[in-house]
Amino acid sequence: MLVLLLILIVVLFGFGFLDPLWWVAAALLVYGVTRHGRDRGGGRSRRGGADLGDYRAYQERRSRRERWDRRYNRQHRARRRREDRRDHEHHR
Repeated sequence: MLVLLLILIVVLFGFGFLDPLWWVAAALLVYGVTRHGRDRGGGRSRRGGADLGDYRAYQERRSRRERWDRRYNRQHRARRRREDRRDHEHHR
């Protein structure tokens, strides 16, 4: 699909040497293709920053990581306490 669009843009640009109206058509096609790509998430948003969906995905990954870290740390704290008690009992 992309190849066909590029060929069409080149052909319209070539016809532009016959009539400048074809250059306008080629420019509109390029604008429409790039605009469509941005709407589908292929480019940057109009604000220049990350899209809201990207930010939500980032927040979800961060919260998932924090939950994992909390669980992992709790499990290891409990294991370390048990090991410390055993070591303390053996040294008596």
